[in-house]
Amino acid sequence: MKSLPIGARLTLWYSAILAVVLAGFGLSAYFGMRNSIHRTVDEELQARVEGVRGLIERTSRYGDAEDLRVELREHSELRGGGALLEVSDEGGNWLYRSAAIREYELPIQNASSPTTIVFKGMPLRILDASIAGGNRLYQVQVATPMGDFYGALSHFRILVLVAIPLLLLCAAGGGYWMSRRALAPVDQITNTARSITVHNLSSRLVIPPARDELQRLSETLNEMLERLDIAFHKIRQFTADASHELRTPIALMRTRAELALRKPRDSEDYRATVSQIHSELEKTSELIEKLMLLARADSDAEPLQFCTADVTEVAREACAQGRILSEAKQIRFREELPQGPMPAECDPQALRRLFLILIDNAVKYTQPTGEIAVSLGREDGFLIGTVRDTGIGIAAEDLPHVFERFYRADKARSRETGGVGLGLSIGRWIAEAHGGTIEVESSAGRGSVFEVRLPLFKQRLAAKLFTTG
Repeated sequence: MKSLPIGARLTLWYSAILAVVLAGFGLSAYFGMRNSIHRTVDEELQARVEGVRGLIERTSRYGDAEDLRVELREHSELRGGGALLEVSDEGGNWLYRSAAIREYELPIQNASSPTTIVFKGMPLRILDASIAGGNRLYQVQVATPMGDFYGALSHFRILVLVAIPLLLLCAAGGGYWMSRRALAPVDQITNTARSITVHNLSSRLVIPPARDELQRLSETLNEMLERLDIAFHKIRQFTADASHELRTPIALMRTRAELALRKPRDSEDYRATVSQIHSELEKTSELIEKLMLLARADSDAEPLQFCTADVTEVAREACAQGRILSEAKQIRFREELPQGPMPAECDPQALRRLFLILIDNAVKYTQPTGEIAVSLGREDGFLIGTVRDTGIGIAAEDLPHVFERFYRADKARSRETGGVGLGLSIGRWIAEAHGGTIEVESSAGRGSVFEVRLPLFKQRLAAKLFTTG
């Protein structure tokens, strides 16, 4: 069964609750009115019995039964002549019966409390009482017709039975109208959100001016769209950059192979061609490996193997390889590592790769006769690793982007001399996977300082999804 719209469901719930409330009110009002009538009539009956009691007690002191009959007749006439009153002695003989009560021929009920009976089609409220006068016992019965009272109750009951459905119908219509007005902004949000696709993710929802849940919903959806827009932009940029980086070596290898196959060549030419293709294949394989690593990092499928390791030894191994790279370019290499071990909870292989990335980056952008310094220390439970160089530096406008994928601060550098721009992206992922950070300070022409800050034995943070480009 198809689910009803929210507006219809709200109207049904509202109508059901209102129906219960109105039914409860109607029943309470009806029974309250009836109880009030009974209470008022009962008080009147009790007052009449007490009047007769006083009359019997006074008359019994000085008179006989005939005097009592006369007094009762005068008492009944004083009360308007239409009072329903009858008095009998203990033998059941009537001493007095009012003219009004003779029409009903009521038997003695012997009811100690007021009760209602229907006699000859007329509802009567009756109260019996035994009254002692002198040495005799009298039975007194007073009654009040309830026809008019019950008629008013019947009219009230009909009014409630008619009014409640009408009120419910009006309330349901008004509730549905109000729910449609209240949910109209939701329909607008739905239509706008439905029109947003991958081709116009820059579109945003109109935020209602009222400070309510709909405003918060619109703001939350706009924030989500902003994140999706950034993510899609980075995916498109990453795809375009990866395609470009892969297309270049493939084109080179294809061109060289086609040139080698156009005409017969000697073995040295073929060897040179194969050597060039092999070199491009190695670079392409390295690029694909880095892309696969970042893809696994994006999907959180590249877990690091954490253990307690000596970070000093890890940095020393990275510096040994970095020194070889520096000597090849005649760059002075200096390391400032602790003399003793520095244990920390880390992935030694990943941490070694992080240091090598920073050292290799420094070697690429430092001129011959320059200097690279690697230092390691601790501060407030954190491991602080620094790679400092005297290279060409990074311009202020490039600093916010150096950790983005495929970004090269020096646009003049080729793929052969400057890499593909993935090393620092991988380095930042390694740092964040250890629950740490990596920062850079630099200015054009004055070198760069990369600082890695990692917790030593604090609880590791889960590896973050790498979303920077």
